Amino acid sequence: MSPAASSPDRRAAVALVIGGITSVQFGSALATHLFDDVGPAGTVLLRTVFAAAVLSLFRHPIARGLSGVQLRDIGLFAITLASMNFFFYEGLERLPLGIAVTLEFVGPLTIAILGTRNRLDLLWVALAGAGILLLAPDIGDGLDATGVAFSLIAGGFWGGYILMSARVGRGIAGRGGLSSAMIVASILLLPVGIPDGGGELLQPGILAAAFGVAVLSSAIPYTLELEALRRLPERVFGVLLSLEPAVAAIVGLIVLGQHLVSTEVIAIGLVVAASAGALSSAEAVEAPQS
Repeated sequence: MSPAASSPDRRAAVALVIGGITSVQFGSALATHLFDDVGPAGTVLLRTVFAAAVLSLFRHPIARGLSGVQLRDIGLFAITLASMNFFFYEGLERLPLGIAVTLEFVGPLTIAILGTRNRLDLLWVALAGAGILLLAPDIGDGLDATGVAFSLIAGGFWGGYILMSARVGRGIAGRGGLSSAMIVASILLLPVGIPDGGGELLQPGILAAAFGVAVLSSAIPYTLELEALRRLPERVFGVLLSLEPAVAAIVGLIVLGQHLVSTEVIAIGLVVAASAGALSSAEAVEAPQS
């Protein structure tokens, strides 16, 4: 867990998390338009390569002076990044954006449950869980089973991403560890991305769109989330990410023309309440220490 942070730091961290969530959902919506040309694996490969390049410009990758444990952590972070994005895009090809994100959220929700400190935290987790169920009323009935499985696997790696991002970000590698991990993740994705995308991977139009996906889905949100994890405990960060399905539904409406129904509006209110409650609970616990 991160040390207790001041109220301004916590408010800044919340803004960073929300900014990252919004960015990644717009990036996911844009990515769906590339699936017909280069497939989900080709899309995630281009996204990761471009994200690694952008991140490296602002924070040089770091390897020298690191211990074996720190290098191992960067390697595990890379595996987590590659796997999380690969399985999510495979699920996203088969499921609507809001449903895929809802299923993937099992990872952050698990982190929130495992990190709980008191009974009140369980209420916020329950509210977030209720919102997820409302956003995905057809789970198990009419949804592509393979897509559901891929999204759930992505959720497991998402939980691992939260833990590894916090460990690498707070270590000596800092943000240089993120760019290093992204480079390694790009290499790991080559065996699946190249066969899926083929020659289309080099088309100028595809490359331009993939660059936009990379900036929105990787470079911006990963940087913002890493900074947020310097200020917030993983427990609070995980429940704040309960906003993800709600934002996905809103982006689906704006970008993909997916209209919200009443249950989705209620779900948005539930996950917002859960996020606000989690932050408020954390402030109440940490206040006596200030």
